Amino acid sequence: MRSRFEPDRQLTTRMVVTMFLLGLLYVAFIAALVVLLESMVLVIVIAAGLLGAQYWFSDRIALYAMRGRLVSREEQPALHGILDRLCASADMPKPRVAVSDMDLPNAFATGRNADHAVVCVTTGLLRRLETEELEGVLAHELSHVAHRDVAVITLASFLGVIAGLIVRFAFYSQLFGGRQRDQNTAAVLAIVMAVSALVYAISFLLIRALSRYRELSADRAGAMLTGKPSVLASALTKVSGDVARIPTRDLRTAQAFNAFFFTPALGPGTVVARVFSTHPSLESRLEALAEISAQLGETP
Repeated sequence: MRSRFEPDRQLTTRMVVTMFLLGLLYVAFIAALVVLLESMVLVIVIAAGLLGAQYWFSDRIALYAMRGRLVSREEQPALHGILDRLCASADMPKPRVAVSDMDLPNAFATGRNADHAVVCVTTGLLRRLETEELEGVLAHELSHVAHRDVAVITLASFLGVIAGLIVRFAFYSQLFGGRQRDQNTAAVLAIVMAVSALVYAISFLLIRALSRYRELSADRAGAMLTGKPSVLASALTKVSGDVARIPTRDLRTAQAFNAFFFTPALGPGTVVARVFSTHPSLESRLEALAEISAQLGETP
């Protein structure tokens, strides 16, 4: 798919490098699984099945988890109208439109490619933003689809999730459940768990590094499409401030999908969480948008 979104070669390079490094980690993970399960066929079936499910059903999983549902033009005419205009300007297929009944003000795009993409906004976002601000957020989300980084982050997340599962499985099912096993087996299983933990830790950091850059890239692409970076900055400021006032329980429900969100679902005081955040700081995003505004000669 080619669109009028400006290509981001740095983003493409980062995605390729990240997937290559994660692929190397995945080889180590498969080797660990072979040792643990002692069956190459079973390993291949499990890995292929989980990867296929993640790839083909990622949009449904995300919508279900975030209580989102597809909406028709009759139900949300204004939302459909904004996406119609943006997709026409970007010369790209229009994704399906969904709304999540959550007070958390946010939006996300998901799907394996442009023809199967979904853009979802929460009712909290619709209630808080003006039309131009909502347009800026949706342009940001459409750029994720156009640059294909939604599919990349979905696949990249899969590797980390599976590595985390193998750590838990080895820890609970084998190390504590296998008292009758000999010391050699226990040592092998300990190595399996250590390798899987390393895979999980490295994939965790790689995904977050990629995610932070892709958000800056989407801010730039969305601002260039609308020609109104200051409006996107306004939406960012408003949404980030309101997220801090959302109850902690609701934030915890949404945090698993932070990599897909317009802004991260983080409560106040989460200093450590911000160090490993999926998103750049609000200040850095606003500074980048201010530079774009100056480049475009935008007037308030």
